[in-house]
Order: sequence, then C-alpha cells, then structure tokens
Amino acid sequence: MAQLYFYYSAMNAGKSTSLLQSAYNYRERGMHSIIYTAAIDDRFGVGKVTSRIGLQADAKLYGTADDLFESIKADEQARPLDCIFIDEAQFLTKEQVRQLVEVVDELDVPVLAYGLRTDFLGETFEGSHYLLAWADKLFELKTVCHCGRKANFVVRLDQDGNAVKGGDQVKIGGNDTYESMCRKHFKALVWND
Repeated sequence: MAQLYFYYSAMNAGKSTSLLQSAYNYRERGMHSIIYTAAIDDRFGVGKVTSRIGLQADAKLYGTADDLFESIKADEQARPLDCIFIDEAQFLTKEQVRQLVEVVDELDVPVLAYGLRTDFLGETFEGSHYLLAWADKLFELKTVCHCGRKANFVVRLDQDGNAVKGGDQVKIGGNDTYESMCRKHFKALVWND
C-alpha cells in the first residue's frame, strides 16, 4: 500500500541528497520513478535537482498552476511508476498536496516529498503546512546551528549579513542568503526588535 512521506528540515540538512540517493536506489533495482522540482528554483539549472555535495538528476518541473495528479496519471499510463519524488515541496499549493494524496490513494504510487518546514520568519509554507497535516509519515532531517544545537529555523540575511525581518515569503537563495539556526539564535535575530 502506497503512502505519502514528508521529509522536512531547515536548509543544509541534506534533503536533496537524500532524495537523490533514494531515487538512485529505485533506478539501481530497475524500478521506474519520476523526480519533480519547483520551476521557481533554478539555482542549479532548469529541470535539475542538485545537492550541495554535487549529486544531480534531471527532474520534471512544476509550477503553482500544474495538476500533478493528471501529469503523474499520464506517466503511469505510459509506464507503471514505482515512486514519485518531490523536491522543494514547500512550494506546493494546497491543491497540489491534495493531488499527491490522490496519487497515493487512487494510483497506489508512493510519493516522497522533501522540503523546508518553515520560512525565514518561522511561518510554515503552504505546501509544508498541508504535507505536515496530510502525510502518512513525517521524517525530520537534522542539521546544526553554528552553536552546535539542532537547527530547525532558517534566517534570511541581507547583503551585510543582518537578519531580514520582513518581505516576500519566497526568495530563492543559498548559503549567501540563508543560514540555518537553532530556535534560541533565530529568536535573538528575528523576534527581537
């Protein structure tokens, strides 16, 4: 029986690395899977999932208007699928998470989604919110703050290295723009005025 899995964390915890390793395991066993990634994130190339340690794979793109159920259903009819991988799952819409639930329940194809839990202000992304609510299994991938504690928040930094306390929820960036921190250090930078 297929299930919907959500692997979540702060940045730099190895979400994409884990996704790529799992997808490789399916390929190595002769199984057919498809990787999706958000069209909005093209830092490492369009239609690519790339980990910070250099692993990479091609991926289908999704945007907020795409119907993932219909796309996956068409692929399943062309060739049976063993698994679907979703990178940058925080960018999914509520409706797309619902569509992934239907992929699991109606097509009986497991879906492994990987994404951030919260944004730079400590608020959940829409996709993460519904994955946390509707996924069959939740897994936290861990990384560390500069102090050595578990980092479960992400701070957005300006060009001078100061914490940003407002603005658009989505701003694509890497280590030059974001830093993962524990709650204590996150609060000191973002919650304190």
